[in-house]
Amino acid sequence: MTPLQQLLAGALALYAAWRVVRMLFSQSPVDNIPGPDSESYLTGNMNQFKQDRWGFQEQHVRTYGRLFKFHGLFNAPWLYTYDPRAMHSIYVKDQDVYEENDVILASFHTALGPGLLATVEKQHRRQRKILNPVFSAKHLRDVTPIFNDIINRLQVAISSRVKTGPQEIDVLGWMGRTALELIGQGGLGHSFDPLTHDVANEFAESVKAYFPVMHQLEVIRLVLPKVYQLGPAVIRRKLLELIPFGPVQRMIKISDALHTTSLEIYHEKKAALEKGDEAMKQQVGEGKDIMSVLLRENMVASEEDRLTDEEVVAQVSTLVLAAMDTTSNALARIFSLLSEHPGVQEKLREELVQARDDGSGKLRDLNYDEVMELPYLDAVCRESLRRYPPVTHLMREVTKDAMLPLSEPITGRDGQPMHSIPVTKGMRIFTDVIASNCNKELWGEDADEWKPERWLKPLPRALEDAHIPGVYSHLMTFIGGARACIGFKFSQLEMKVVLASLLPAFKFEPTGKPIYWNAAGVAYPSASKGSRKPELPLKVTSLL
Repeated sequence: MTPLQQLLAGALALYAAWRVVRMLFSQSPVDNIPGPDSESYLTGNMNQFKQDRWGFQEQHVRTYGRLFKFHGLFNAPWLYTYDPRAMHSIYVKDQDVYEENDVILASFHTALGPGLLATVEKQHRRQRKILNPVFSAKHLRDVTPIFNDIINRLQVAISSRVKTGPQEIDVLGWMGRTALELIGQGGLGHSFDPLTHDVANEFAESVKAYFPVMHQLEVIRLVLPKVYQLGPAVIRRKLLELIPFGPVQRMIKISDALHTTSLEIYHEKKAALEKGDEAMKQQVGEGKDIMSVLLRENMVASEEDRLTDEEVVAQVSTLVLAAMDTTSNALARIFSLLSEHPGVQEKLREELVQARDDGSGKLRDLNYDEVMELPYLDAVCRESLRRYPPVTHLMREVTKDAMLPLSEPITGRDGQPMHSIPVTKGMRIFTDVIASNCNKELWGEDADEWKPERWLKPLPRALEDAHIPGVYSHLMTFIGGARACIGFKFSQLEMKVVLASLLPAFKFEPTGKPIYWNAAGVAYPSASKGSRKPELPLKVTSLL
């Protein structure tokens, strides 16, 4: 180790020792809250949480209910909840008390720059003010023909691979390529992938690798906020380069690839915009893409609202990362579910074929309103996002001492009811998206089952009365409040257009290989437990 690396290691060791001593000799106001015992003074319950997140979530939610305490790094007390009133306080009513965690913010800022995922308070509100109109229904109607063209090319590409009979296809791989091209053309006015043939794309590979690599850095990420305070970016970069850990170096390369391409796209769009409307019409997306609209909106914005060049560049990587991985993995999950439920697949196919019939037996493309209004397609998408949200949990950090309200009291370790929970500055709170989406008290005893038909009838009254703070269908899948997913309608449109195009053309069946869904920042499938390779092999048969 170099002297600087030795110094860094020593500083980390001293910091860890200080935190452990502090935890050993201090009491927390949440000591009365039930929860699992700590496994380690150094790592708390983090090893269990990291190694088997599905098991951790299921076991402890079942044991302790709507709110419990567990232990983070250095044995710090953290809360875990899916209580509706608590979540409403966290994400809507008292959102200034519960801010995005500094670890998450520092991670996104280091890798992507000051985009939506990395900013808070006034800067975040200013960015959303500029970006909100970009995701309006008007602009989504404009990009729907672009989506149809891209997915028609995808259909041709898959057809060429199954023309001799059923073949095993990595559906996740194709969904990733398609989602990148959809956000590329529809979002950035830039083409990444022709889809008609295989091409190497460092930007695409970097986006796909981001969350799996970040998942390997969970412990190191906890010190990022401290590193982020150490002088200018060039110094921080040098410090990270000195860390002798493979995933750190891989993340540096990912960040570099994302930034380089984002800068190229920004300069390309800005130059075309300066040349006028005719130049914009020659661009991919013909100037109707999100980035072109954003640049035009930014030009006419007031000085106080206008985004800096650095902020606009950061939005490129941010939009792609947020749109590609979540949407492609959600689509992969839907195709996997449809392969396991052939009756649902056939019923959905019948609806789509009927909607796309042009009267002569040929299939036509659907416009925005047509594809968004198909009831069974909507039910399949909603149910998949309810039962299997790509992001399974969220984290917030308490910015000042407060009382967290509950829908119903929990029983403390002393046997007494607790109607609200004291929280202190710096405490972290995890909200469980799956547990909220599958709460049997609200959704009924079949809440754990994947049943699209539930959306074709009135939802339970208890659910309506619970006031889940999610921005979409009583679900926390796209969060709620000021940090709700700004592109959730864009994502819905992507999923529906892909399904509307591919299901009439192909049948999807399991291959017999076990599929394991890995719990990372965004859940992703692999062909075996322990594999970090994202893939979803399915048997695909041509129907046309």
